[in-house]
Amino acid sequence: MSTSPSQNEELAAAAEPARGNRLQIFLIFLRLGLTSFGGPIAHLGYFRQEFVERRKWLGEATFADLVALCNFLPGPTSSQVCYSIGMMRGGIPGALCGWTAFTLPSAIIMLLAAYGIHWVSGEHGAAWLHGLKVVAVAVVAQAVWSMARKLCTDRTRISFAFVAAVIILLTNNSWVQILTIALGALAGWKLIRTNAPPEKSESFTRLPNRVQSVASLAIFGFCLLVIPILAAGKRDGWLTLFDSFYRTGSLVFGGGHVVLPLLQAEVVPKGWEDNNTFLAGYGIVQALPGPIFSFAAYLGAAKSGYPTGWLAGLWSVFAILLPPMLLVTGLLPLWNRLRASTAAQSLLAGANATVVGILLAALYQPIWTSAIDSAKALALALILFAGLQIWKIAPWILVIVGALLGGIFL
Repeated sequence: MSTSPSQNEELAAAAEPARGNRLQIFLIFLRLGLTSFGGPIAHLGYFRQEFVERRKWLGEATFADLVALCNFLPGPTSSQVCYSIGMMRGGIPGALCGWTAFTLPSAIIMLLAAYGIHWVSGEHGAAWLHGLKVVAVAVVAQAVWSMARKLCTDRTRISFAFVAAVIILLTNNSWVQILTIALGALAGWKLIRTNAPPEKSESFTRLPNRVQSVASLAIFGFCLLVIPILAAGKRDGWLTLFDSFYRTGSLVFGGGHVVLPLLQAEVVPKGWEDNNTFLAGYGIVQALPGPIFSFAAYLGAAKSGYPTGWLAGLWSVFAILLPPMLLVTGLLPLWNRLRASTAAQSLLAGANATVVGILLAALYQPIWTSAIDSAKALALALILFAGLQIWKIAPWILVIVGALLGGIFL
């Protein structure tokens, strides 16, 4: 029986050695880390074009399943897909090469921004930073709108979002946010009905072995459950910094923008950052290629107390991106079972609806209350929101426009 050209290409890709050229993996993802503007959805488009259409490293079905798995797990989807592609090409060393290369450019820029944010401290600099805070208003408002349309599709899920928003507005505590997501997931298991796709034959190749999978899940659980106990009562230090960012990376469902309220609740109440510095950095990261989670590099480098500086920034990025990578390594072999489980899909639906409410609360506090203090600021926010939602202008362009107009008019 003859096969089509596309089938031959997929068979040829599957027949390639399990260990790819790790330097090649690193250099390809480094180029993508320097040029992938537009956020997580755009990143997936770049990946598909590069690895499915151009290089034939993956077939369409395999790529679609990788995206579905990474959407199912907490953490940044594009970084997890990057890690997974590197793993399927070069094993865990290849995964680490791809993940490091894709993250490095934006992380370095955010480290430099952390030093620059203290240098820009005059009156003109304050207006420029105000413009970046207004950019954050527009970006998060657009994220809430888009996520609500996708994730809150019925009365039950809309109710989850509003209840979560009310809880967070009345408490504003990082542990309450985590508890709210957990309760939302459990409520979704009981109240939301989903239709999981039927189980299909395994499409993944070059999966982690059993030892790697179990070890990854064991490390994930240890860091999530034991390190908070070890860090208890300590206001500062390397272990406390790791704990704060690791917990955040473990519980960010729904995309990169959801990291904002969780991080704000971790770093601002502890006095590591003030709201102005925090929101200015969040505005800057919208202009960069690569993952939004590189924002952690800025927060670690700009924080007060000990540790601080570039080493603390790199430590923070490592901590926030470690749990999603451990989960991918641990659960990739189990994805067929998870995707066919209606209970798992209902848990995810409840968690996702809840994080929409958490992001809605963050849109008001601290973002709106810190940035919108005049009619001019509101007008600028409306213009920037329209640019994102209606005119589909690239976020990095709007960041530059927002900073410039803030410096002139605010």
